[in-house]
Amino acid sequence: MSFVLDPRLKADTAPVCDLALCRVLLMNDSRYPWLILVPQRDSIAEIHELAPGEATLLMREIMQATRAMRRFAGVEKVNVGALGNIVRQLHIHIVGRRAGDFAWPGPVWGAGAPSAYDPAELKARLVGFADQLR
Repeated sequence: MSFVLDPRLKADTAPVCDLALCRVLLMNDSRYPWLILVPQRDSIAEIHELAPGEATLLMREIMQATRAMRRFAGVEKVNVGALGNIVRQLHIHIVGRRAGDFAWPGPVWGAGAPSAYDPAELKARLVGFADQLR
């Protein structure tokens, strides 16, 4: 069986690239630089369900995405979280934050409606993050 991305994640994001374990997605919300890492494993909802080697690889890829976020988006802080209350498929949020951003200093979840990227900016973000993740 091939990997299937949750329909809600697919609807809210654009694909950046695939790493060894995770598919990297860009949340289509221009208010924040926001990556999502989704381990390409079926029927996994929690980190502890990954094999030990996969959990270690996930942490490496989180660190890789965090470094890419700092380099490409130039943010002051990077928030990392695995919530999964609505979307049960395991996915990790990597959210770049700056003092004074739309939700600062609170969490991004539930802070107003998303603002989609215009097509040119979306393409630039996808290319920029993909370049930083290589």
